[in-house]
Amino acid sequence: MIIVKVIKPLVSTNRIPDFEHKHLQVVQDGSSKKVAVDAVGAKPGDWVICVGSSAAREAAGSKSYPSDLTIVGIIDHWDPDAPKPAEAS
Repeated sequence: MIIVKVIKPLVSTNRIPDFEHKHLQVVQDGSSKKVAVDAVGAKPGDWVICVGSSAAREAAGSKSYPSDLTIVGIIDHWDPDAPKPAEAS
């Protein structure tokens, strides 16, 4: 699982039938942008949890679904710039 930020929806009207009517979102993982299937109804600005590989296909609805990144949860509170707790010595 990874934590990413939703940037904006991605509209694609010409898609293969297996994509059904699932929403797609552009997400940012560090400095790279990716496309994720939105299984939970995230909106721009949300921090979300994504799964990849076979877990992404199953989370999107089927093992045969053509996804390699699926949003499975919206994080209630996430501050990526918060200082990390000091490790015990």
